[in-house]
Amino acid sequence: MNTPLIRVWIVEDHDTFRRSLQRLCTPSRGLAPARAFANAESMLSGLRTAPEEEKPEVMLLDVGLPGRSGLDIISDLHQLAPECRIVILTVFEDEAKISQAISAGASGYLLKTARAEEVAEAILEASQGGSPMSPKVARSVVNLLAKLTKPAAQPIALSPRERELLALLVEGLTAKEIADRLSVSIHTTSTHTRNLFTKLGVHSRAAAVARALRERLV
Repeated sequence: MNTPLIRVWIVEDHDTFRRSLQRLCTPSRGLAPARAFANAESMLSGLRTAPEEEKPEVMLLDVGLPGRSGLDIISDLHQLAPECRIVILTVFEDEAKISQAISAGASGYLLKTARAEEVAEAILEASQGGSPMSPKVARSVVNLLAKLTKPAAQPIALSPRERELLALLVEGLTAKEIADRLSVSIHTTSTHTRNLFTKLGVHSRAAAVARALRERLV
C-alpha cells in the first residue's frame, strides 16, 4: 500500500521564494503538490471552504506578511484545522517572536537561511509530531523554556536507548540524522521520540532538551 502524501500549504508573500517552496513539495519526498498563498487572508478563506480531506497537514507560515501577520493567525489556524502542524519560516530570529510563535502553538520555527532539503525534512518531521527548529532558534527556545520548566516531581528513569535518543536531540540532530545514527527508520525514530516526550512530560523537542539540561539527564 502506498503511503499517503503529506498535504502542505504555504503562506509567503515573496513570489520567488513562494515558488521555490512549492517546488520542494514533490511525491518523491512524500509530499503532495502544495497550495500556496501570498497573504494570510486568502489562505484563511481557502481553509474555511476546503473539505476536511483537503485541509493541510503541515502549514509553512511566514511571519512578515502584508495585512495580518503569521503570528496573528495561529489561533485561527488551530480553530479551522486543529490537526495541522504549523512551521514558521521567517527571517526573524529574535526571542520575542520565537516565544510568541511557540506559545501560540507553532510546531516548528525555521529561518529562511535553511537549505531546501532542511525545509523538506522539517515538513516531514512536523507531520510526524516533531518540532523542527533551526539551530539558532532552538538555542533561544531552550533558554526560554529552561527558565519556565519546573523541576520534575519524581526522578525520571530513562532506558539507555532513551538516553541515547535524548543526547542526540540535545546535539540538535535532525530526525533523519537520528534515524541513521540509531540504524532505524525515521518512523521508528518518531515513535520513540513521542514516547520519550511522554515520559519527560513535554510536548516538543525544545522542551525535551530544556528538561534534559535542567535534570542533567544527559
